Amino acid sequence: QVQLVESGGGLVQAGGSLRLSCVASGSIFSINTMGWYRQGPGKRRELVATITSVGNTNSADSVKGRFTISRDNAKNTVYLQMNSLKPEDTAVYYCNAEVILTTRSQVNSWGQGTQVTVSS
Repeated sequence: QVQLVESGGGLVQAGGSLRLSCVASGSIFSINTMGWYRQGPGKRRELVATITSVGNTNSADSVKGRFTISRDNAKNTVYLQMNSLKPEDTAVYYCNAEVILTTRSQVNSWGQGTQVTVSS
């Protein structure tokens, strides 16, 4: 019913930048909170940043000042601008969205993930 497709991952040197995008599609009436999570090698999935439908944001301490989350409600898209990347940012990054369907039921959806690798 809802598909989230991420893009923008890749290999970058430490200190570099990447911009992730995630587009939601399907039987969408509206989207509440959207966010980015990541899972590094041998680690549990962790929150990176979230943004509400009115633009309130929350982010992990480890990325504050370096990553910026934003969204375009008209395009059902959320972005993650990642600057000053560090090797410890290496992970699979997952998009998440709390979606209200056209049936008015709510689902929590995940993307398939996009790999970000930061070399030292």
